[in-house]
Amino acid sequence: MQYPFSRNDDPYVDLSSQDAFATGAPFATFDRLRAEDPVYWTDFTGNDRGFWSITRHADILALNAKTDLLSSARGIRMEDQTEEEYEARKTFQETDAPVHRAFRALASKAFSKGTIARYEDQIREIVTELLDEAFEERQFDAVDRIARRLPMRMLAQIIGVPDEDATWLVRKGDALISNADPEYTDFVIDKVDTEEYRFLPFRSPAAVELFDYANDLLERMDQGEQLGVLNVVLEPTSHGTKMSRDEFRNFFCLLVAAGNDTTRYSIAATIHSLANDPTLLSDLQAGRQNGWEATTDEMIRWATPTTHFRRTATRDFEHGGKHIKAGDKVVLWFLSGNRDEQGISDPYSIRLDRPRNPHLAFGQGGPHICLGMWLAKLEVSVVLQELSRRLQSIEQVDDHSYLRSNFIHGIKKLPIRIAAR
Repeated sequence: MQYPFSRNDDPYVDLSSQDAFATGAPFATFDRLRAEDPVYWTDFTGNDRGFWSITRHADILALNAKTDLLSSARGIRMEDQTEEEYEARKTFQETDAPVHRAFRALASKAFSKGTIARYEDQIREIVTELLDEAFEERQFDAVDRIARRLPMRMLAQIIGVPDEDATWLVRKGDALISNADPEYTDFVIDKVDTEEYRFLPFRSPAAVELFDYANDLLERMDQGEQLGVLNVVLEPTSHGTKMSRDEFRNFFCLLVAAGNDTTRYSIAATIHSLANDPTLLSDLQAGRQNGWEATTDEMIRWATPTTHFRRTATRDFEHGGKHIKAGDKVVLWFLSGNRDEQGISDPYSIRLDRPRNPHLAFGQGGPHICLGMWLAKLEVSVVLQELSRRLQSIEQVDDHSYLRSNFIHGIKKLPIRIAAR
């Protein structure tokens, strides 16, 4: 069954604008570009340089794997950065091999599939508690009551801090990664002068407070305190590599921001889908699917909260009939690739029985595949399972609204009404 999730029907949207996704994802623009100009030079509104937009599934997979040709070490967002800004703000996302491999080795053991699987009971306990409270009201904002609170509570579990600290941390994380939306920050990236904060993650003053919090955690761990997975992250690898304190502070900001928001918007898209297509709930309850893992992948494909990652060409090369020069910015639009019928059959439908789902929502195809994907998948899966077990019906009762951002896309308010079984 087809129905719109978030669709801006203007086929000529300015993809460099933060407003491009504020009323829904510009799928009509992506459809046109894939058909007419899949390697498209995009002018940048403002003072930044333009960039190449890569919109086809196959091209994104191919180019994401060519790390010798496309570097992550000049930033992953489409905005320009100076060398000094990059060095001050970089996390392992903004590095290339061999540095990226060393960084990733420090963090990956804390977020492996096996390690994350141990959190399933805690996740289910939190989801049960959240649904118990929300279902008492019958009508509520699903983002506020469920989609935002679950990853927030899990953040506290993972880093070993009280729930009340997680509330503050997520608010600061929103100010970082949602820095184009005035609902989340007073320092809107394209509305006010943020030059003063250019050496901070996301050019946001919220990073100062998060750095202070990270410094406190470092001091506590120096004194022997065990704090969730953070002690594991700080352990040296078998090669003796150890994360520096500056690197840890930037990693901590990334963990708080990206680790929370993307899961929130995947859960929001999942609940929105159930509230607008009754057959999805009935199919889940009847077991008409390929299992919970496949269903979760389909919902995450549908959401694709991280719209793009940017790379920088290391040398001149040809692709799709276009001449890309060394130093050019190349933007891989995962959101477009996940709606490309040449890569994914019937992409504008949610298919719980989809036999094959080569989606790109976690940055598949390259070494920068999402570190937190197993946690995101487990959280979305448990929400799906518990909702399908407890719901008799669910419907949207008022308009939903979107985050103002061309980097992270998602529903930030979703009024629903439910009836429990």
